[in-house]
Amino acid sequence: MADFYVVTGAGPVGWTVAEQLADQGRQVRVLTRSGSGPDHPLIERIKGDAKDPAILRTVFAGAKAVFHCIHGSAYNAAAWRAELPAAEQAVLSAAHQAGAVVVFPESLYSYSEPDSVMTEGSPRRAAGGKRGARTELLQAREASATPTVSVVAGDFFGPRVRMAHGGERIVVPILAGRSVSVVGSARQPHSFTYVPDLARAMIRAADMPSAWSCVWHAPTGPAMTQRELGHAFATAAGVPAPKVRVLPGWVLRAAALFSSDARELAEMLYQFERPFVMDSALSESTLGISPTPLNEAAAATVDWWRQQG
Repeated sequence: MADFYVVTGAGPVGWTVAEQLADQGRQVRVLTRSGSGPDHPLIERIKGDAKDPAILRTVFAGAKAVFHCIHGSAYNAAAWRAELPAAEQAVLSAAHQAGAVVVFPESLYSYSEPDSVMTEGSPRRAAGGKRGARTELLQAREASATPTVSVVAGDFFGPRVRMAHGGERIVVPILAGRSVSVVGSARQPHSFTYVPDLARAMIRAADMPSAWSCVWHAPTGPAMTQRELGHAFATAAGVPAPKVRVLPGWVLRAAALFSSDARELAEMLYQFERPFVMDSALSESTLGISPTPLNEAAAATVDWWRQQG
């Protein structure tokens, strides 16, 4: 039987990883609760719970690599701690039996010195809340007997990225000719990662045993302000640059006293009130890939949003 690969989840990352694998001529199984995923002759879409050990053993049997791209059901630390550790341990156990490496997309949340430029060697010891939850997941992967790779990305943008600072919060109003609202600051540099570049890095790392048992950074272009990202989308769309309105941090922190959603966003305000910059030079050199030029990435993003109507 030819090598095949498993992708759990069909959000923007899982979907893109599956598409890229299939476009390279590889057999892919996509496991989701709904049975969703890309429509491609090399992709088998399987309906099932990615936390069920019996299902995982069956789906993973014979797989060369597993790309675990499932997130928590809610954007809060309680949901993440209740759901993600057990799910990851089930995946790691089944992958160990199958002899497969597990590749995870990862965020910058665990970095404990975010005011400095974050590199692959920067400390990842953040504690408490969502940041601590990500630190604990990374520690569990490191302790696992199963080979793993974690590929860290900045805030997402790109096709299929909806609920994100670089998604519908910026692109949709620009295409509608409206002003854009951002949080924290429109002047501070921030690293944004194009999801297809993250997917390429995950696949490349899976193919390189020498890259296993490491944390890598997805190829990510120079940091830019939220205003600059909006201007890039507007240029790609052929429309005037939008007016940018800023929701100050104090407003979100005040709202956090009454709203759980605002409280979860307020926890991460440090990323948008001060420079929040990652460097991917080492990973680019090691994995042999570079970030997609911003104009190309912005054009593909705008095209996808226009196709959504």
